[in-house]
Amino acid sequence: MRATLPPFSATENTDKMDTQSRKMRAAGLSVVSNAVLVALKLGMGLLIGSVSIISEAVHSGVDLLAAVIAVFSVRTSSLPADAGHSFGHGKIENISGTIEALLIFAAAGWIILEAVQKLLHPQPIAYLGWGVVVMLISAAVNFAVSGLLFKVGRETDSIALQADGWHLRTDVYTSVGVMASLFLIWLGESFFPGPNLDWLDPAAALGVSVLIIGAAYRLTVQSARDLMDVRLPSEEETWIFDLIRTYKPIVQGFHKLRTRKAGNFRFIEFHINVDPEMSVEASHRITDELTDRIKRHFLKASVTIHIEPCDGKCTESCRPGCLLEEEKRGESIWGSRAGTS
Repeated sequence: MRATLPPFSATENTDKMDTQSRKMRAAGLSVVSNAVLVALKLGMGLLIGSVSIISEAVHSGVDLLAAVIAVFSVRTSSLPADAGHSFGHGKIENISGTIEALLIFAAAGWIILEAVQKLLHPQPIAYLGWGVVVMLISAAVNFAVSGLLFKVGRETDSIALQADGWHLRTDVYTSVGVMASLFLIWLGESFFPGPNLDWLDPAAALGVSVLIIGAAYRLTVQSARDLMDVRLPSEEETWIFDLIRTYKPIVQGFHKLRTRKAGNFRFIEFHINVDPEMSVEASHRITDELTDRIKRHFLKASVTIHIEPCDGKCTESCRPGCLLEEEKRGESIWGSRAGTS
């Protein structure tokens, strides 16, 4: 006897053949865009003497390094399990995300030091209009590229691409802040020549550093969580519970669910209770069907299912997942079909 399953959803039937190539294209675009912006910001910052633009160049330099790390991690995480890595290479994405967060913290510290020096010893800024233009270009480019990274990262469940997206999205906000400060300085020089507004440039740099630190903290929490083998989100575990319940009454109960995640790889294991007289062939078929269904739903998953005989007497560990009706506990529901199914 085989369990009757509902038809697969559209999500389960999504074509996943081009997942890796999409991830690599998105990561490669991030590298190119960051390299161009680093050169543009650094050149303009040195030309006009703006510490806020130079700090943005440093920020984009960190983004460039993070993008290179993302390319490496995306390529490496897709490698299959081998003798030295029996659970695959998925956690390289989490490691890269943590490294990227630490780099952001370092960049923020450097920006704060430079900004404080400029506040103590303010210097006039030349060619303010060009600085505003460069920041506008940077914000527009990073907004578009980060949007693509978020989209591909969510669809492929890539923590590395999402981390890279957060890098660039933070750069959007900081670029807008620097652009606003330069614009205000230009307005002051053009229409209110009395007050000296050059302090706005290092003040904007300090604001940039605060936003960077906030992004680094969020990224650290997100990346390090899976390194600690935290269980899958509750909605994903609920989906697994609901799937197992579709096998009722063939499956009489389930327990000891353990889940974790490494990059976009999920590891799922649990025990199911069946009739003691069920044949090995029948029980094996059930585990095959459950495994296949879980792997169709999740992008990449390793599934381990342990079969246990059920006598209808619930222990403390199996009681929460018992699928038998109260009056049927202790009765065989498979009976003679176990040997013939």
